[in-house]
Amino acid sequence: MKKLLFVLLLIFPLNNNDMSFYDFDVKTIGGESFDLNILKGKKILIVNVASKCGYTPQYEDLQNLHEQFGDKVAILGFPANNFGGQEPGSNDDIAEFCQANYGVSFQMFEKISVKGADRHPLYSWLEKQRGEAPSWNFCKYLINEKGEVLGFYPSSVNPLDEKIIDQL
Repeated sequence: MKKLLFVLLLIFPLNNNDMSFYDFDVKTIGGESFDLNILKGKKILIVNVASKCGYTPQYEDLQNLHEQFGDKVAILGFPANNFGGQEPGSNDDIAEFCQANYGVSFQMFEKISVKGADRHPLYSWLEKQRGEAPSWNFCKYLINEKGEVLGFYPSSVNPLDEKIIDQL
């Protein structure tokens, strides 16, 4: 049944404008389906991450944000290899790297594409909502408690920056 639905969506894609944030199908880095509906009522910071980038140390700040403000914001990390080939590893490699180097305990998802023809539908929706797309690794979208995009922050904005913290 899931395969049929996937084929139908390829042939007759849903209009992303008709979808809410909570409608997207995402999988954890371990390959399990994750129901975004469990995040309703909470702010969400979505970040396209990479293990071999100059911004990779932001993992530490994302983890600190998670530890300090986890009751107010859920952090969702989406590994992507779209910029400079800086996320070449498998999901297992990425999970091991994040745990060993940064003790990541916030929610990580399977590696996806955040730009181009194979871009994940969530990132197409985010761009349509905000008018901005990731230009590099560690770009951030802040979602409010109702699933609406509040802001977009480029890679240079640290997760602990007042621009983000003040929105929590």
